[in-house]
Amino acid sequence: MKKHNVPINKGNYSMDTPEREALFNESLSLGWTEGYAQYRSDWVSNAKTQTVSGYPLLVDLELASVCNLRCPMCYTISAEFRKHVNAKVMDFDMFKRIIDEIGGKVPALRLSLRGEATVHPKFVDAIRYARDHGIKEISSLTHGGRLALDFFKQIQEAGIDWITISVDGLKESYERIRKPLKFDDLLDKLRAIKEYKAQHGLRKPVIKIQGIWPAIEDDPDGYYNTFAALADLVAFNPLIDYLGNDTDIEYLDDFTCPQQYQRLVIGADGLVMKCSNDEENREVIGDAKTQTVHEIWHGEKMKAVRMLHLQPRGFMNSAVCRRCYLPRKTQDDIGRVGDRTFIVHNYTRRTQLIGK
Repeated sequence: MKKHNVPINKGNYSMDTPEREALFNESLSLGWTEGYAQYRSDWVSNAKTQTVSGYPLLVDLELASVCNLRCPMCYTISAEFRKHVNAKVMDFDMFKRIIDEIGGKVPALRLSLRGEATVHPKFVDAIRYARDHGIKEISSLTHGGRLALDFFKQIQEAGIDWITISVDGLKESYERIRKPLKFDDLLDKLRAIKEYKAQHGLRKPVIKIQGIWPAIEDDPDGYYNTFAALADLVAFNPLIDYLGNDTDIEYLDDFTCPQQYQRLVIGADGLVMKCSNDEENREVIGDAKTQTVHEIWHGEKMKAVRMLHLQPRGFMNSAVCRRCYLPRKTQDDIGRVGDRTFIVHNYTRRTQLIGK
């Protein structure tokens, strides 16, 4: 069998210590330790061996493709996004119908993709419904604007396991990017959440802080030390070509994508994208309004996606894949926090200027 280059979890990297990383994963596994270990093992092995499970390991259900911020590096502000995407919040009856099918069959659910999930009026209800119907890990990405303690209590009690908060830089840098959010307000929210978890002996939801590397690299010590004291894990993303500007791209040899063996991505309007990086719905493989998750996961369009990636440089035949960061080559730069070093996998021939 031809060997394929299948990057797993590329694009988001910890800047934390091994001990804190291990504790983060241990906390996530609470309540389903053996199942969690199998889920994480399958996440890697299914992609490496091109194994199609009965259901995806993760379903991304985009509760909202709209956002109440306009960050300069985000594709949702582009004219192309608005041209191709029906920006809205997900119909809750459709959400429940999907959960009714996948509950007990799909281990993990992510409630976010392109927009800000917490703007959905039934965000708390969505978490509770998924928890009550057998989803083992429920997560969401947020800019954190709504995470006042009262709201946190609601989503914690509903059963969320993992909250990732995008925090791009410190102080003025953060406020310039995440306008109109205020940095000190975010710190106050995180302090209140940490205190509440400690008072009630809560290890979940775990809180992960992540930011784009160009907003961190001038002061990684300050960034890490600020948030390690308040959250369970601190991570970063090298800046990808969010705005589709790059033309001189270097690609990996023998690349094949892992995602079609790991996850299924359902947009707020029900359209199913072939992967989480098709931000503009350019290659739709199904419609959750009229099809089941099982039908789409095993359907002819998804089979064609898998076959494309098994062909030599087959990904080059897809405009979405050619623009994606997963097949791109990286260069290993060094980041430092104190006397500890970590690798920053910046994409070759990719500017690290926010908004470029």
